[in-house]
Amino acid sequence: MFSLITTHLPLALRSPRVLIAIGATTAAAIGVTTYALTRRRPTAEELERERRELLARTGRITDGTIMDTMIAEVRKPALDLADDPEPVRQGPMTPEMIVYVYRIAGVTYECAQDVTMLPELVYGVRTDLPIQVRYAPQNPANSIVVAETWSGLRLGTRPPVPYPSEEDELSEPI
Repeated sequence: MFSLITTHLPLALRSPRVLIAIGATTAAAIGVTTYALTRRRPTAEELERERRELLARTGRITDGTIMDTMIAEVRKPALDLADDPEPVRQGPMTPEMIVYVYRIAGVTYECAQDVTMLPELVYGVRTDLPIQVRYAPQNPANSIVVAETWSGLRLGTRPPVPYPSEEDELSEPI
């Protein structure tokens, strides 16, 4: 074994223990580098969902007010606006962004939350009522008004569900 170790190395580096330690350190460095370069990085949506979940679990609650709800209605471009084939949707619209304001320790914070990933939770938002805001105590500007497991919004009523008619009830098998 010692005949394979070159003689021009210093005596301290010829020891088998030192050679094993160098090999193990090199293998560990290669492993860490490979992991860092090939691991799956979370997407922006995943990071935002994790932030909402954290604030919904551990955030403090304060009162706030909705300043604005931004509803983006996308239409196909038409040559003549009077000949627009798509009718404007009636009833409450689902917002894509909620701008809200709240006060903590005499400081007023104005924030916005993108709610495009939560359309079923923000349908019919009432802007005339106060809301609850969850915020991080370490960073009060980090806040939410709605998450998958919590909502501080006051919602209007959903559109009524049509009741089955008597004919539908009679046609169904029992």
